[in-house]
Amino acid sequence: MSGRDEAALRAALARAEPAGPRALGELVARLAASGRLRAPAPPGADALPIHGIAYDSRRVVPGGVFVAVPGAHADGHDFVEQAVARGAATIVVERPMPEAVGVPQLVVDRSQHALAVVAAWWYGDPGRQLGVVGITGTDGKTTTSGMAVAVLEAAGIATGLVSTAEQKVGLLRADTLAHVTTPEAPELQLALRAMVEAGDTAAVVESTSHGLALERVGEIPYDVAIFTNLSHEHLELHGTYEAYRGAKRSLFERLADAAARPPKPATLPGRRAWPRGGIVNADDPEAGVFAAATRAAGARLVAYGVEIGADVRALRVAESAAGLRVHLATPRGTMNLRLPLIGRFNVHNALAVVALGELLELAPEAVTAGLEAFPGIRGRMERVDRGQPFAVVVDYAHTPASLATALDALAPLATGAGGLIAVFGSAGERDVAKRAIQGRVAGERCRLVVATDEDPRGEDPLAILGQIAAGAEEAGMRRGEGLLLVADREEAIRTAFARAGPGDVVLLAGKGHERTILYAEHERPWDERRVAERLLAELGFAGPADE
Repeated sequence: MSGRDEAALRAALARAEPAGPRALGELVARLAASGRLRAPAPPGADALPIHGIAYDSRRVVPGGVFVAVPGAHADGHDFVEQAVARGAATIVVERPMPEAVGVPQLVVDRSQHALAVVAAWWYGDPGRQLGVVGITGTDGKTTTSGMAVAVLEAAGIATGLVSTAEQKVGLLRADTLAHVTTPEAPELQLALRAMVEAGDTAAVVESTSHGLALERVGEIPYDVAIFTNLSHEHLELHGTYEAYRGAKRSLFERLADAAARPPKPATLPGRRAWPRGGIVNADDPEAGVFAAATRAAGARLVAYGVEIGADVRALRVAESAAGLRVHLATPRGTMNLRLPLIGRFNVHNALAVVALGELLELAPEAVTAGLEAFPGIRGRMERVDRGQPFAVVVDYAHTPASLATALDALAPLATGAGGLIAVFGSAGERDVAKRAIQGRVAGERCRLVVATDEDPRGEDPLAILGQIAAGAEEAGMRRGEGLLLVADREEAIRTAFARAGPGDVVLLAGKGHERTILYAEHERPWDERRVAERLLAELGFAGPADE
């Protein structure tokens, strides 16, 4: 399999763009069938040729459709005139736009939802040609997604991937550069179309609460839904925990939609059709909600965990600095796994993928081979070793639960008089309530907490750090002693390394694989691992990098 090649992947996506025009009448019929259309199309518009789609007026092509989507910071309706000036032949809007006289207007109930319909239509519904596995939950989605691809490919199923950390089309892989896991519908449908063109027969789509609630994944016929876990996150969008949970649950509800669509090509080994199934973490307190949604959708339920009653269950787990050893039971027998990953939480990620193998009836040896060869995800419990006497680990943990899980997993690695040091922040313009909880989580577990920038966006960075610090102080930490506030992330890491001693474990949390830090007016290029290596070299540690 080839390495990461962003240019080659972008070229594959460009080749997947439709070459010829399509008649507007097809889109009108599709919007009407979806129930989104609120008013009939203008007379005579059906034969109008369409040459592209866009929701950003700057990307409109002559003869294209512009979908005006209201957003958090801007309303696409304010840019209709610009879209028409750039050659938009049709606009999709939530209200009639008098300034767009002479251009057919398709009035819909919600533009965001209509955008998914437009995208699926334009790219020819590639999801109907792929077995689609959706993975949702607060934590563990990205690692579980990577494991799922490894197992499916070990079983001979060519599989594409859209996830927080990377994208895969055919044999091409590249790091994800954007700060969103589930891209907008046009980008997502284009990725699926590129997978079909590359010969993939399955797709793993990391499906976030944003992607689900905002219908970025609309019109994707999911065959399998996987639930990892649920904890406090993204209340800035959803408002309440119940709404957040409902967005996640909707992935399982969408399994019912797939039942009403035409059968997909049989792409599993032995030419079997893809089953519809929900895979649920039985150990999570919300398991019953997702199990009930699976049953209501008429799909098969497969539960995993360590609790009695799970279909796929870990019987024994042994962990060491070298990784995890798991003895587990499945409906088809027992299995032994050697996972080259640290962190006991990865057991649940692996169990979810074993459950996927059970649902799809994949050969057990393929499941084992895929998981044991899985190297992990960049920026997920990734070690940085330059010969320093303390451990350094880069991880994406950015919720209270994931931060607690990461720190608890790393605690046994501290040796002698060593302890835990955490460097982390909390995103601006996102869930505010979690910040103090993150501080308390770290304060209860660490000997040193360094609060720093994650992605402040338009918020005051120091105000964010103060909210984190309030939680750490509740745990008994004191500013200037075990609690430091250093807004500049590079300086924060330098400070943590300077204070680290033999046996300590330094966790750099929150950025993981990401390549920028977002501020109000600019993006700062960033690579957490490379920054850590450079700062260790400044301290005189120049041993071989841990690649």
